[in-house]
Amino acid sequence: MTEKLSHKQREALFNDTETARQYIEKMRWPDGKPVCPHCGCVDDVYRLTPKVASKSPARLGVLKCKHCRKQFTVTVGTIFEGSHIPLNKWLQAIYFMCTRKKGISAHQLHRMMGVTYKSAWFMVQRIRHAMFDDAKKPLIEGTIEADETYVGGKGRGKRGRGTSKAPVFSLIERNGKARSCHVDNVKGSTLTAIMNDNVNIKSQVMTDSYKAYNPKHQQVGHSREYIRGTVHTNVAESYFSLLKRGILGTFHHVSKEHLQRYLDEFDFRWTHRKMADDQRMAKAVMQIEGKRLHYRDSLA
Repeated sequence: MTEKLSHKQREALFNDTETARQYIEKMRWPDGKPVCPHCGCVDDVYRLTPKVASKSPARLGVLKCKHCRKQFTVTVGTIFEGSHIPLNKWLQAIYFMCTRKKGISAHQLHRMMGVTYKSAWFMVQRIRHAMFDDAKKPLIEGTIEADETYVGGKGRGKRGRGTSKAPVFSLIERNGKARSCHVDNVKGSTLTAIMNDNVNIKSQVMTDSYKAYNPKHQQVGHSREYIRGTVHTNVAESYFSLLKRGILGTFHHVSKEHLQRYLDEFDFRWTHRKMADDQRMAKAVMQIEGKRLHYRDSLA
């Protein structure tokens, strides 16, 4: 767990590119040993020192691997690679996305940070990509609330199951993680497959009485009651309330093609909601490695 930052330290991070680079290096290589992203070498990496007399001095932060002879910086192999936006502005964007409960729009970042809307939009897409919790991470466990909802704005017509809005299925660990998926449908086969892939077999799963759920789960019939002792899905409902308020109030519209990345963002904030803001930002920065996203891929 990283230490909380003072106001002065945070200001330096957000206003000085070199301070931001050093912070990212610390988060990516906490033991102080840079790892070559090209060959994976650790012990044969050294830092190039800019020479004032040189006609083409090395940039600050450039490292070189003795093994493969390639140069690199802390941004190679991360969401920052290939970006011309200063690292201090990247950290600002990550901080805002980690601390706003209902998110922050690309338009707002574009106005606040002085970058183009296209750049701000690509930044938030990359950051959401870094926030994604890899599928190979440990299964969620303990007491799990499983529920589904529908998002997509204030559409007229049928509400709930059968609506034209986008269905979202979430697994919420009480006092723990959230894992949400944009699904094509809410059939029993679809929901069961997701639970089998994500939930520890020893977990206690709680659902409503929707027929798609396994009757062996502890269920509460919302037509009659919303809670029966410890059996309820109120935590999942709280998560959905935050998600919908964010989509309606902050983003206004989210396409089905990009919905999963927004869910990854809300999952990340929910999972790490008990951390201090600085620690949540640090956690996001620690997840940047191996998450490079090209612009053409972000449009898909």
